[in-house]
Amino acid sequence: MPRRRRRDIVGGMRSTAREVNWSGTVTYSAERVERPRTLEEAAEVVTRSQRVHGLGTRHSFNDVADTHGVLLDLTGLPTDLVVDAAAGTASMGAGTRYGVVAPELDAAGVALHNTGSLPHISIGGAIATGTHGSGTTLGSLSTAVRSFELLGADGAVRTVRRGEDDFDGAVLHLGLLGIVTRVEVDVEPSYRMRQDSYGPIPWDRFVAHVADVHAAAYSVCSYTVFGDEVGEVLLKSRVPDGADDVDVPEALLGAPRLPGRLADGHVTARDGTVGPWWDRLPHFPIDAVPSVGSEVQSEHFVPLRHAAAALEALRGLADRIQPHLHVCELRTMAADPSWLSPTQGEDVLCIAFTWRKHPEAVAALLPDLEARLAPFDGRPHWGKTSSLDADAVEALWPRLPDFRRLVAAADPERRFASVFGARVLRT
Repeated sequence: MPRRRRRDIVGGMRSTAREVNWSGTVTYSAERVERPRTLEEAAEVVTRSQRVHGLGTRHSFNDVADTHGVLLDLTGLPTDLVVDAAAGTASMGAGTRYGVVAPELDAAGVALHNTGSLPHISIGGAIATGTHGSGTTLGSLSTAVRSFELLGADGAVRTVRRGEDDFDGAVLHLGLLGIVTRVEVDVEPSYRMRQDSYGPIPWDRFVAHVADVHAAAYSVCSYTVFGDEVGEVLLKSRVPDGADDVDVPEALLGAPRLPGRLADGHVTARDGTVGPWWDRLPHFPIDAVPSVGSEVQSEHFVPLRHAAAALEALRGLADRIQPHLHVCELRTMAADPSWLSPTQGEDVLCIAFTWRKHPEAVAALLPDLEARLAPFDGRPHWGKTSSLDADAVEALWPRLPDFRRLVAAADPERRFASVFGARVLRT
């Protein structure tokens, strides 16, 4: 008699084959993935599983979301968007993708302060790993969280609110406190934006003014391959309320404003046209998953005051970086108080490498790259590849012992333990 695929008791198919992340560079060790359709089904999985961990849209490039037990994929839960414009809040299911909910928020007359460059990632996953957009005055996506609902080992849900003791330790949690099922975030009145492209800028001129460049608009991103120039700078400017447009400079550090690119299904419009915030803040259109995942990513944060020195230190590795690099994107992020934040209370430059799919070569290069950033307290993104071990991580995050205490109190049986947490955080 032919074997039938086992159908999960909570609905849908239970996946028992080894599954991989978005780029196919990480194979999860979990025994299976379960995809509940309701909160009750999610709670049932948690209470009957010895080990369980939340899984987002799989855009992490390491095993931060992996477990030896069950991975719980919440992307099938309803969005159930609730907007309170008067209170400046919106709540939704944590598995919701930014690209799904952003136009709905706009239709309700409200907006997020920022988004990541990839709109297909889940809200819960982005918040859990400290994912961010760009903007020297803009905090990470975690900073918008006003409260979240946490499913515990007993199957009960509790709400964690901003202002409570340990909120700053819990909001960026790496999935180690339980399963986040719903998130309430700050919103503001909807706004419009334009995106303009400038370049190229000679390397020395750019590095000498890196902080000024990234303060030139609401959100700024720069691209380089560590050659003689920074090839392109994107200025994302907010249009004032009641205005049809906003004045932008014709040149940036002497580099002209370029014709840019029309929206083409691969990138959002970079031609200076005005559009809704949700179609200008991300780099990629909301209705398409960018690229084909043929890449490896690492990202490193250094205090903005060290930006020039850190970039010069990395440029010394240009001959080793360039053969494996698609592009390096430079962004900035405002300080925030989260215990596991890469900012640690100080504005940072985010140095994001999109590598070619050369995982062995990138792994061999990262120890030297991160050694170049060590004098500047270079911290890795929690969801990207890194060579730093537990001792190095502990030295960079002084509140890590406090976070371990929080984990021990929330999950004494370690039901929500992850492979990454045990290896890198010693939780």
